[in-house]
Amino acid sequence: MIFDRLFRPRAAVQAGQTLYTAAVAQARAPAIYEALGAPDTAEGRFEVYSLHVVLLLDRLRGHGPVASDVSQALFDTYVKALDHALREMGVGDLSVGKKMRKLGEAFYGRAKSYEAAFAKLPQTEELADLVGRTVYADVEGATVDDMVAYIRKQRDGLSVQPLDGLLAGAVSWVKP
Repeated sequence: MIFDRLFRPRAAVQAGQTLYTAAVAQARAPAIYEALGAPDTAEGRFEVYSLHVVLLLDRLRGHGPVASDVSQALFDTYVKALDHALREMGVGDLSVGKKMRKLGEAFYGRAKSYEAAFAKLPQTEELADLVGRTVYADVEGATVDDMVAYIRKQRDGLSVQPLDGLLAGAVSWVKP
C-alpha cells in the first residue's frame, strides 16, 4: 500500500501520458489520411503526431505551474515514444541519439512555427505555408486548405474545453 503511493506517477505525469495517448489516437484517425490527404508515411505520421502534441501544448501554455508540469510530461512522453519507435524500426543504439537530436530539433522548429502561425490567426497564410512544407512536403499538388480548417477546428475545440479537465488528462477532439 505504501509502495503504491511511492511509485505511483505524479498526477501531472499521468495527465501528460493520457494526453499523449489521446493525441496518438487522434493522429491515427483514418480520415486524416484519407479525407485530408496527409501522407501515410513515417514522415507524414511524424508531422501529424507532432501537430496534435503542439495543439495540446499550445492550449496549456500560459496557464500556470500545473499546466507547465502537464506540458512537460506530455513532451517527455512524446520523446520517449519517438525513441521507442526508432528502436522498433531497427535503428541501432549508436544512431538513435543522432536521430533523436534531429527529430527534437524538427519538433522545436515546428512548435515555434505553429506558435507564430497561430498568433496570426484568423489570417491563415502562414499556417497554410507551414502545413504545406511540413505535413505535405512530399505530396505534389497537395491542397492544404482542408488541413488548415481541421487545425483551426481542433484549436478552437481545445480552447473551449475546461482547463481542469485537460490538466487531468481529459481531452475531446473534433472529428476530422
